[in-house]
Amino acid sequence: MTKKIKLRFDAGQSLNPEGKHVRDGLSTGLRTGDNLWLSCDERTTIERLTYHSDGSFGDHQSFDLRDYLELPDGDNSEVDIEGMGTTDNYIWIIGSHSLKRKKPRSHDSVEKQMKRLSKVQNDPNRYLLARIPFLLNEETGQYELHKQCEHPEWPGYMLRAAQLHGDKTSSLLTDVLQQDEHISPFLSIPGKDNGFDVEGLTTSGERIFIGLRGPVLRGWAIILEVETEEDDKGQLHLKQLTEKRPYKKHFLHLKGKGIRELRIFGEDMYILAGPTMDQDGVIAIYRWPNALVQTEQECMVHTKELERLCEVPHGSGADSGKDKAEGLAIFDEKHALVVFDSPVDARKAENNAVLADLIQLVK
Repeated sequence: MTKKIKLRFDAGQSLNPEGKHVRDGLSTGLRTGDNLWLSCDERTTIERLTYHSDGSFGDHQSFDLRDYLELPDGDNSEVDIEGMGTTDNYIWIIGSHSLKRKKPRSHDSVEKQMKRLSKVQNDPNRYLLARIPFLLNEETGQYELHKQCEHPEWPGYMLRAAQLHGDKTSSLLTDVLQQDEHISPFLSIPGKDNGFDVEGLTTSGERIFIGLRGPVLRGWAIILEVETEEDDKGQLHLKQLTEKRPYKKHFLHLKGKGIRELRIFGEDMYILAGPTMDQDGVIAIYRWPNALVQTEQECMVHTKELERLCEVPHGSGADSGKDKAEGLAIFDEKHALVVFDSPVDARKAENNAVLADLIQLVK
């Protein structure tokens, strides 16, 4: 069963420098208490909304990541945020780490269209894996971001924003993946071409799970698991998780679909999965039972070990390329909230608002 929930944004905080509205590019969703955190894939900000008694979310507040982190390219390029998670008084944020191919424009000559299709671009800010202190203000009931603050339960212990070392062309994560037998061939391929493309992050304690939209290998999607440690200068590094690598790999047979979002609830993991390439196709939500136990070791998860809970609507026909489910938030014990990139006009209920889907997952 699906219901609609209205998300209201503030007009003064909703447009990026190119004039794109935040509601038109939602890429991830995360609920913490009365707050819903969202990101748009063409900004350097994350957005906080607050739950209202009428069942909607509003009171939009935008937070610029440049106030907390050192973005490699400042405000000159998007972060393409594709995942957020919270643990131990931090909110974690990850960029897509992907290359992008230029789109042909139908009004151009054939020669120009072919030339654009040959060009591959790199957005330097996409190579981001970072954490920001994240505390509940007991007076306002709002979760707030800090560049540095004292731990709420451990006097004298400071929490501080930090990020995995990276530059304009790579990060420590992509550096170590250059030697990976499954992933390395895809690092130089644009995300929408089944190349390396992060779309999803969830956390449990020190464990960080990173979902890949691509590559998908013979129908198998990939989840990377990492943990970080901080040096004396506040820089994050990857811990050694296996005998050979500072990460684990978990393969899930999603019948050709890539991962668009990950969420942990209890011991289970919920997965929003859809086409890896730039095409229309089935988008569905899966439950991976006891995922936290199984992932203590690297694993291969066959289709029969996953519960396919439901399909999520997507644009087709005249709306092809629209209503692409990108973000999955755990709303409560029985429901998930799904937000969409490129929403159809019917979702734009009023100026500066958009409708998300509230989907019942547990009867």
